[in-house]
Amino acid sequence: MVDVANNAALQNVLAALEVNRQKIASTQKKGYLFIALAAILIFAGFYFGLGGFSILIGLVPGIYAGVLLYKISDELAAYKQAFKIDVIGGALKHINDSLTIQPGLGISSSEFEITQLFTQEPDRYHTEDLISGKVDKTSFYFAEIHAEYKTEVQTKNGTRTEWHDIFRGIIFVADFNKNFKAVTVVRPKDLFGKMGAWFSKNLFSFGNNTLVELENSFFNQNFITNSTDQVEARYILTPAMMERILKLNSNSKNTISLSFINNRMNIAFPLDRNYFEAPVFKTLLNPELLNQDIDAIKFMYEIVQELDLNTRIWGKS
Repeated sequence: MVDVANNAALQNVLAALEVNRQKIASTQKKGYLFIALAAILIFAGFYFGLGGFSILIGLVPGIYAGVLLYKISDELAAYKQAFKIDVIGGALKHINDSLTIQPGLGISSSEFEITQLFTQEPDRYHTEDLISGKVDKTSFYFAEIHAEYKTEVQTKNGTRTEWHDIFRGIIFVADFNKNFKAVTVVRPKDLFGKMGAWFSKNLFSFGNNTLVELENSFFNQNFITNSTDQVEARYILTPAMMERILKLNSNSKNTISLSFINNRMNIAFPLDRNYFEAPVFKTLLNPELLNQDIDAIKFMYEIVQELDLNTRIWGKS
């Protein structure tokens, strides 16, 4: 764990950013107050029968609020970027020197689909905060992803677009410790519960996939395994690997899902919050501030050891 409270370098960075945060927070609060004032004046004007003149009355504080928020927008963006680069980036180096964060990058929608963990193609896709590193022989990276699909709902007044989550969380990608040609996917059996809208119109399918019944009955109770090659599926999912996946899953807040494709392992971790974001209305000097973010990073980093990915098999280097 990175000891934020006793880390002089991080504390200096946080103290400098705290000055910016206070300025931004103060300006945003003032802007929101003037927006509220504009709404009150417009409502009061209509209430007292001023008609369209009410909008003109509320326009002045409304415009002032817009100017305030617009003027602070660049500083807000710079503050958020500095938090990710200097604070999160600094904390990463204390976990492992190879770890880096690139806030504006992520995992592309095409790579998201290639994982074959999701049957629904996204209509709206956002990814950010690409973190990459290397543990001994194993390179890995992960990023936050929010993928959605849309449906058109008929209403009395026409058609309304509704958005539904395909996935919200972190996708972790690592070089696997064995060479293989098959596609093997391990999905939780509670997909229709915790995992959200992972299935939609069509059932999961790829190539000549078959259901794989593995030797670990507890693993089979928790996961459904499909593969294009039964033999390679068992070569990948050895008894030891299944036990490690079960342990990793028990340590995760929500049920994970995995795929093994092109000599790489992909793991989907559903999450219910956005990580690595700078607070605006909470102080940066709270020693508990980074705990959840750092815990998430350490959890991802330790997957390589947890799954023993540095033990190379049959000529894999």
